Amino acid sequence: MSEPNPHVTAANAWLAEDPDPITAKELRELVAAAEKADPAALKDLAERFTGSLEFGTAGLRGILGAGPQRMNRVLVRKVSAGLGAYLLANVPEAKRSGVVIGHDARHNSRVFAEDTARVLGGMGIKVYLAHRPWPTPTTAWAVTDKRACAGVMVTASHNPPAYNGYKVYWGNGAQIIPPHDTGIAKTIETIGRSDELAMPELDELRRNGLVIDLGENVHDDYLAKVVALREHPELDGTSLVVAYTPLHGVGALSVEGAMKLGGFPKLHTEKSQREPDPDFPTVAFPNPEEKGAMDRVLALAAEVKAELVLANDPDADRLCVAVPDGAGYRVLSGDQVGALLADYLLTVSPRDKRMVATTIVSSQLLGFLAKEAGADYRETLTGFKWIGNAAMEYEAKHHGRFVMGYEEALGYSVGPLVRDKDGVSACLLFAELTVWNRARGKSVLEHLDDIYRRVGLFVTEQVSLTKPGAEGMAQIKGAMAKFRGAPPKELAGHRVDTVVDLAQGEGGLPPSDVLVFKLDGGRRVIMRPSGTEPKLKSYYEVRVTVGATEPMAEARTRGLAELAKLRDAHQKLMG
Repeated sequence: MSEPNPHVTAANAWLAEDPDPITAKELRELVAAAEKADPAALKDLAERFTGSLEFGTAGLRGILGAGPQRMNRVLVRKVSAGLGAYLLANVPEAKRSGVVIGHDARHNSRVFAEDTARVLGGMGIKVYLAHRPWPTPTTAWAVTDKRACAGVMVTASHNPPAYNGYKVYWGNGAQIIPPHDTGIAKTIETIGRSDELAMPELDELRRNGLVIDLGENVHDDYLAKVVALREHPELDGTSLVVAYTPLHGVGALSVEGAMKLGGFPKLHTEKSQREPDPDFPTVAFPNPEEKGAMDRVLALAAEVKAELVLANDPDADRLCVAVPDGAGYRVLSGDQVGALLADYLLTVSPRDKRMVATTIVSSQLLGFLAKEAGADYRETLTGFKWIGNAAMEYEAKHHGRFVMGYEEALGYSVGPLVRDKDGVSACLLFAELTVWNRARGKSVLEHLDDIYRRVGLFVTEQVSLTKPGAEGMAQIKGAMAKFRGAPPKELAGHRVDTVVDLAQGEGGLPPSDVLVFKLDGGRRVIMRPSGTEPKLKSYYEVRVTVGATEPMAEARTRGLAELAKLRDAHQKLMG
């Protein structure tokens, strides 16, 4: 008699505690096919039941479905129990201070949020539960506003419709970092069956004061704080025509409210993408960085003759910007938006002890702007949790002011209001930057060119290699091992001066799976696996000095040619 398939056995054990009829039906059908030796079913079960989604960089994120390698109610309940147990063991008064829970509008987001509330409430921990889907930065802000000990945001940010996730904040309003992330992960491993957890109904928890619903007044308070971030509220924005899209996400109510309250009433929202829709029907990929995602809002911009185009990702923590360029519009990169915001804020805010920050994979441009402005500069690992914590450390140690931080993947944070990416406040501040430029007779693109003439033209590109599944992850690890073991001595005819391997940590940065190759002339190549997607990401950058009378177009052509040589040489080595 043959041994039972271990993945079929694991699947049947999972079914015994799965409370979700949809995932349970899906898994029963898969088990039935696997028992008939269907190769596809056997492979699918192996993918789902080999290991588990790792609790790490951004909490959890994965494809919806049954099994420990998928996002589902069994996993969410266990993770919530692990989080609760860790808080009770490590935070005095955790029960009283409580946990804020927010969610976006993806499939199962509300269900996961309510399950989290029931698990934590069943442990005697007070919960502040968002009454509707809202942006990730609203949750991050509410953690500090309510003086909670932690926060949970159910979101998969800009991932495709099949994904969802579970992001955890510490009581300081920033995403968790060591030792809390590893501590929570270890505690999750001690949790037994999810169907044996105490999970009172929400109405019972409400009656006992353990679940408090956060109403619209909380969101209104957040918007008022966002509007207060304006550096020059006297700048007239009433005639600025703006085209905007939330890409079927949760940003519309927040951005429309912030822009109206902040003095920019002529905001035109793309109607076909305004309402939250977890299937994101009008875009192939709900990320404003992806090709085609901005098509509808750019068409709207042309129709209303917009001077500024804004797009959030589905949980409104990121912002993509486009501005008029000739007869059409130019979509700006995250590095360009970050540099523009930083240059504006460093120019118009007080020249006190102040700091700007970005990540190691973002452009080196911000460091040059900080030096020029006499401001302190910090470079962190990838992930906004590091920027948020760097800002708080600077404020505590140096008693200085955090001006702004950004990462090239369209994430920006202005001031200490939100210790995470905030696509809502970034919309408002970029609108102010636009009218500030207009008041001094310049366009946004002319402002950008001014920056390049002052400190150099930085040309960047990111290339992602997608490798899904266990086999893909092995290929990604293999590529990193290859370059780590035998780093190139030259690329595109330029000497590799320095190889920085962050696997053991370096320069005060924690250990991370990142390789940095610094070449002569300020060129740079960085490799790292994504923390949230099955991708190997490579980042390329060259710096070009712009001649005093050289047309910017010529300098840009030179820079792009240099960049292409560097990218192609590296990609060839990658095979």
